[in-house]
Amino acid sequence: MKAALHTKYSKDNIELTITNVEKPKINAQEVLVKVTAAGVNPLDNMISRGEVKLITPYTLPQIAGNEVVGVIEEMGSAVTSFTIGDRVFGRLPLDHIGAFAEYVAVDYRALAKVPDYLTDVEAAAVPLTSLTIMQSLELMNAQPGKTIFISGGTGGVGAMAIPIAKAKGLTVITNGDGASAERVISLGADKFIDYKKEDYTQIVHNVDYVLDTLGGKETEKQMSIMKKGGHLVSLRAMPNGSFAKRMNMPKWKQILFGLAGRKFDKLAQQYGVHYHFIFVKSDGKQLQEVADIFNKIQIKPSIDTVYQFEQINEALNKIANGRSRGKTIISFENK
Repeated sequence: MKAALHTKYSKDNIELTITNVEKPKINAQEVLVKVTAAGVNPLDNMISRGEVKLITPYTLPQIAGNEVVGVIEEMGSAVTSFTIGDRVFGRLPLDHIGAFAEYVAVDYRALAKVPDYLTDVEAAAVPLTSLTIMQSLELMNAQPGKTIFISGGTGGVGAMAIPIAKAKGLTVITNGDGASAERVISLGADKFIDYKKEDYTQIVHNVDYVLDTLGGKETEKQMSIMKKGGHLVSLRAMPNGSFAKRMNMPKWKQILFGLAGRKFDKLAQQYGVHYHFIFVKSDGKQLQEVADIFNKIQIKPSIDTVYQFEQINEALNKIANGRSRGKTIISFENK
């Protein structure tokens, strides 16, 4: 089968090598998925550059790709929740990626059934982002009736986070480009702030939770709008010691990440809040919950560009250097 491989770590070269490899064999816990579409993410380029080696070390060459959609062709003897022919999607397990290939063997516990109303291309935009949101809310121990501020709510993460947070019973405040205000309100946001006209730190106070999609100086600014004891989950700031512990990393990595994230831990202490960093894991159960939410509200993810598999390096280059108004997708369906 054809596959796109990471062959070396390089800060200056994110190109994958397309080659023929053997079709994977499955074990008792796995299903064989014929891939129809795959999401392309900044994470794919981070892996190529060697930026996540400390979190997840890979042995190269390694089939690339973290986010998959496809049809089950074979099932292991221990698989009970699916049948042959099911259309499934998932964020692949951290230690067993490989979505950029014609077939992938996946632990069935990483997968969920695709909502019928979504095309394969649309479905490929869902797993990584939606699981990030679900796991962030879980880290916060988010409770119905409380308030969350989602920074940069007009982006792809916000478009997924807002309806999921609303489905979980939260009041949602967000900010972003005013040109997208109507779309964001239609997703369920209770309050929208145009960042070009207003400073959210002057308007928003005493929120219970923050989903920080921006990082940098914005992380501290968002801590300043929180209630004492509130929880901030950052997708863009720095991993810390509690993150390393949660990921079951060895002691030396916990110490290393403890030093790296000390600045944010100190800021959190100063503001009397809790700081968390997240690196999304596979979880078919959580993804099925997302699929059920999506089936009820029928939202569609925003798609920017769809590339054919042979154009994988163009897609990765777009993620690295281009501006996007939605998700970049690889399609395995021949036009």
